[in-house]
Amino acid sequence: MHNKFNPVTVAVALASAALISSQAAASGFQVREQSAKTLANALSNATAGAEDASFMAYNPAAIGNLDGTQVAAGVAYIDATFKLHDAQASSANGLVDYDRGGSREGGESAVVPSFAAKTRLNERWDLGLAIYSPYGLATEYDEDWIGRYHAIETELKTIDFQPTLNYRATERLNLAVGLRAQYADATLSNASDFGSLAAQQGSPVATPGQNDVIGELTGDDWGYGYTLGALFQATERTRFGVSYRSEVDLTLEGDLDVKGTDPVSDGAVASGQVSDMGGSADLTTPASLNLGVHHQLTDRLTVMANAEWTEWSSFDELVVEFEDGSDSTTTENWDDTWAFSVGANYALNPQWLLRAGLGFDETPVPDAQHRTPRVPDADRRWATLGATWMPTPELGITAGYMHVFGDDVDIDQDGAKPENAERGNLSGEYEVEADVFALSVDYRF
Repeated sequence: MHNKFNPVTVAVALASAALISSQAAASGFQVREQSAKTLANALSNATAGAEDASFMAYNPAAIGNLDGTQVAAGVAYIDATFKLHDAQASSANGLVDYDRGGSREGGESAVVPSFAAKTRLNERWDLGLAIYSPYGLATEYDEDWIGRYHAIETELKTIDFQPTLNYRATERLNLAVGLRAQYADATLSNASDFGSLAAQQGSPVATPGQNDVIGELTGDDWGYGYTLGALFQATERTRFGVSYRSEVDLTLEGDLDVKGTDPVSDGAVASGQVSDMGGSADLTTPASLNLGVHHQLTDRLTVMANAEWTEWSSFDELVVEFEDGSDSTTTENWDDTWAFSVGANYALNPQWLLRAGLGFDETPVPDAQHRTPRVPDADRRWATLGATWMPTPELGITAGYMHVFGDDVDIDQDGAKPENAERGNLSGEYEVEADVFALSVDYRF
């Protein structure tokens, strides 16, 4: 640490948020909205559905179930709500009340596009490319809100480029591999209590909890991984799928820019008491395993189910290194999770297919002490519906809607923890929910 004030604690919190940017539609910081068809079925058809080229984002072997050349494009709109009720916040010693008003709602909306294409090379081989976002979204609070020292803005955007090769081992079995090039970009901010430090150093004009400095960190990186998949047509009506997505290692490097919020903190920035700095953190997006079954009960009715395991336990701590040689460690201790879903399709006629589904998703956050305003994560349930319209045999248009019911969960960030010495105490109860709308178009040549 320097003798003068510098925003190391800001950088720690900001760099950690690069990995844990929160959203309400899936656990942790996952994004699963790569297809309107899967969303409309609550993801129950993700691994074994294999309905169009977009399904290779969930199972690369899906393209082996598709004839000829196909393209699919889609967009999802996610409107997430995070509201903190009965909030209390104070300095680590409990002497300074940090409540200055400001909204306690941090939900943000986001648009998630996706694209996929595949072609059949010959009787044995298929080639595909999927471009989609597997992680991200955002939270943002007012700059003067009660938990500003823990988080203000968190925005993480990722994009995967996944070239895919499928091998038709038999008439019933497809085996596939995909390479993943993942780009991540983050913008993250929170406040630091410069007023308390300046008052401790004898400043006659500083007021604890009133003279905040806000730091904003921006950074990006590329990482690489792979995905494996298999699709097995057990009978004419029953299909099984399994897929694995590897973890991806990232080193997010960026610059921390600081600004004042009043004349006292503005003066500290202008005089160099508070300075910009750079930092980096080694981050890992987790591995996951999907298992699915798809069964046609009748000529009109199809049922399906899916289970997804995510290795969130790989996120046990975050070590942030700074350009001045200092570093900081934040303990996370996330747990591995399972998500389960079931769904059904009903064919009204050759042009219209109705879709619905239900799902449940566990949170990786183990307890209130590890829950943060950046990730007010909770167990959640989904209810979905949608429809596919095929005006021609080659063209499909799908719309889907999902409502996410999150459990109300406590947050209890203790100022006695070393990493919260500058952030202070924060407690309350979070209300979590989201609405997701998706639209996609697929075309067969």
